[in-house]
Amino acid sequence: MAYFVFKVYPNRTLDFIEKHDKYRDAKLSTNKLRDTLQGDDNFTYRLVHAAHEREAERLLTAKREARPLGEE
Repeated sequence: MAYFVFKVYPNRTLDFIEKHDKYRDAKLSTNKLRDTLQGDDNFTYRLVHAAHEREAERLLTAKREARPLGEE
């Protein structure tokens, strides 16, 4: 499995940025990209661990239920 970096927009549109084999490399790259964000940017950078790019896209666009109150 690999680590994928995506640019994620509010409407859940994704732009693939890059793929890494090691978590450390992926995390460092994602943090560098996040450091370049300006206050008026309408997107963020996300890192996801998946078997392939399509699965990573599915994980990032899937609607998730809110956590129940009181659970940490």
